Amino acid sequence: MHISITDDLKKRFHATCVMRGKKMSQIVIELIEQWLETNKVSQAGEIKR
Repeated sequence: MHISITDDLKKRFHATCVMRGKKMSQIVIELIEQWLETNKVSQAGEIKR
C-alpha cells in the first residue's frame, strides 16, 4: 500500500511511533481495523454506523 502524505505529517507520525516504541505499520493496521469496525457494511450493502 502506498499513500501520499505531507513530509511534516510523516515526520510527526514517525517521531510519535518511535517515542511509543511502535512501528508505523503497526499503527496503520490498528487504525484501518478501527475504521473498518466503525464503518461496517452489511451483506446487503447497507452501511452500519
